This record gives sequence, structure tokens and C-alpha cells, in this order.
Amino acid sequence: MLPSPHVDAEARYQRRLLVFLSVASFFEGYDFLALAQLLPNIRKTFELSPTEGGLLVTVVNAGTMIAYALVRAADRWGRKRVLSWTIAGYTLASFLSGLAPNVWLFAAAQLLSRIFLIGEWAIALVVAAEEFPADKRGSAMGMIQASTTLGAIVCAAVVPQLVKLPTGWRTIYFVGAAPLFLVMLARREMRETKRFEVQLKAVGERARSFFDILRGPYARRIVLVASVWALCYVCTQNVTTFWKEFAVAERAMSDADVGLSVTIAALGSIPLVFLSGKMLDRIGRRKSAAIIFVATAVSTAGAYNFTSHAALTGALVVAIFGTTAVLQVLNAYTAELFPTTLRADAFAWANNLLGRVGYVLSPVAVGWAAERSSWSLAVGSTAIFPLLALVVVLAKFPETRGRELEETSAA
Repeated sequence: MLPSPHVDAEARYQRRLLVFLSVASFFEGYDFLALAQLLPNIRKTFELSPTEGGLLVTVVNAGTMIAYALVRAADRWGRKRVLSWTIAGYTLASFLSGLAPNVWLFAAAQLLSRIFLIGEWAIALVVAAEEFPADKRGSAMGMIQASTTLGAIVCAAVVPQLVKLPTGWRTIYFVGAAPLFLVMLARREMRETKRFEVQLKAVGERARSFFDILRGPYARRIVLVASVWALCYVCTQNVTTFWKEFAVAERAMSDADVGLSVTIAALGSIPLVFLSGKMLDRIGRRKSAAIIFVATAVSTAGAYNFTSHAALTGALVVAIFGTTAVLQVLNAYTAELFPTTLRADAFAWANNLLGRVGYVLSPVAVGWAAERSSWSLAVGSTAIFPLLALVVVLAKFPETRGRELEETSAA
């Protein structure tokens, strides 16, 4: 029996949508690694100590919490409209980052950049959860998350060359302003998700008070999901952010050595990252979490304790994989455990407001600890946190593989 034209058209649209969402999320990985790769150069330009460098990262990362407002708005004004805003906002903020004459304006521009990037990333995942069938949902969301690793690869590859140009490290942010064309693509090619349209027809566009979601039956889920996000971020946010600082200061690696190791590690992690997205749909969320979280913990310890360049690079391969794959697991759970009316709001609460506490506060704590001990001790010790997160997942989270959102989100 031949497939109907409608089925073919829907499959083609889903393929185009996946490409668009993946390209948009590409820049989240690009911008994240840009700060990690350029932090020593930026500290030198603005004459910052390691502690002040950690504080800069913390200030920039505060944007991931402020992004709450953008993500939450998608439950009221729609996924398509807010996604277009985030792409345009990031483009402008990246360009301003390259122009910043002092650390204060640089921090402000990067703060804005992070607000729009995280807003875009979260909404892209909500769209994927709502538009793809249950048996492909994990793979689609995994593909979008994997695109951030591709962005990191490109950033790692171009940084050593672009910093040699007259505009130095600022060039990387000018290049990051490229995705402006995606705004036009979003308006022309992307449609609003069917689930949101159904919900809009049923209840209309309405504002919700700030604490509404914490007064209902989903309050306990918010706390549980947020706790796992926060625990994971303490490790995943720092393992790549400070690796160059560690490699240069404690393993005497040059900028070129670091660039090569990060590029090899990012490239080596790609097959693992794409396989992990499929693994979510094959063996389930819980078993995948056990494999991924343990691998992340072990590789983090190795990436900050091995002595040879080869061993460090090998550990970094798995660590970069882990920082992406952990998010694949949590993205799936965060989208699947809440209904359409609350999905973006729940993502904003669990990830942006509560979960990002670990993301925002840990860099300054790690920078402070490293200044008084070593990068290997300060960052290597964060390996315990993914294991703590795994305990919560296995004890409290259900298996959602292959189940429709209406079933997995039932209170």
C-alpha cells in the first residue's frame, strides 16, 4: 500500500523542521565553547584574575536563568513567534560582544546572548517534543542537542585561526552573528505546533501567574526535575569551560595543543552523541541515563587528572559526549512529564530558574577553589554530581520511551 500524500508531506515537513531546529541550536554550542576557548584571551585583554574570570562566566550564565521569561512566553504567544525573537536577539548580542570595549559591556552583551540562546534552545526542544511521533521523539530531540556539539566543533576548529586576525578573539563573535537569515526561514518555513494550536483553540491565549505551576499537581515534578538539572550542571558546565585553563596551567599545553585536543575530542564525541539520541528510543530513558551519567562522571575525573596529552584527549572525548548526552536525557524527561499548557513554563522553571542554579553558581566556586588549590582538584571533584543526579532519576523518574505526551504528562 502506497503512503498517502499527506503522510509524505508531513514527513518532509518534519525533516525540514529538524534541520531548522538543529541549525538554530548549532549556535548554542558555538557560543558556549567560544567563551570556554577564549576565556584566557579575554582575561588577558581585560586584565582579570582566575577568580574574576569565573565571576565573568557566572554573570554571563545568569542569562540562562533570565531566559525563563522568553521560554515561558512560548506557552502564551506560541512557539514559532518566540523562537523567531530569540534568533534575532542572539544575532545582535553576538555582534555587540565583539564590539565591547571593556569587560562590563562584554559581560552585558554576553548576558543578552545567553538569554536568547537558551530561550531558542529550550523552545526548539519543546517544538521537537510536540511535532515528532512518540517512537522518534528521543532521536529528534537528541539530534537537536547533538547539533550543539557540532557548533562546538566548528568553534574549536576556527578559534586558533580567527584569533590571529587583526580583530583577535572578537572575530569569533562577529562570525557568531551569522544566523540572521534563520529569522526569515523561521517565519516562512516553520508552522506553529499542532498541539499548541489545539490548546489555543480550547482555552485561548491567556496569561498565567508566576507561581501557578507550583500550586498545582506538577509542583513535585518541577522540584525533582530541577534537582537533576542542577546536579548535572555543576559538572557539565565546568568540565569544558575550564579545561583550557587546566591544560595550559597544569599540563603546559599551548593554544594550538588545546585547539587540536578539543577539536579531536569534539569530533570523536559526535558518533557517540548521535547514538545516544537513538539509544533513548531503543533501550529507554532510565537505562540510557545510567550509561550516560556514569560515563560523564568517570571521564570528568580523567580529563582533569591524566597526565599524557593522549589520555587527556581521550577522556575529553567522553566528557564532551557526556555534557551533551546528559542534556538529551533531561530534555526528553522535561518535555515528556508536563502537559502542553505547561510544557514551556515547566521547562523554564525546571531548567532556567531552578536547575540553572548549579550552572550559574558553580563556575565562580570552581574558579575560587582553583585559585587556592588546582584546576584538577576543583573541576575533577565535580564528577560526583552526575552520580547523585542518577540516583534521583532511577529512584523517582518513570520510563517514558514510546509513550505519547498525553500519557507521560498525566498528573
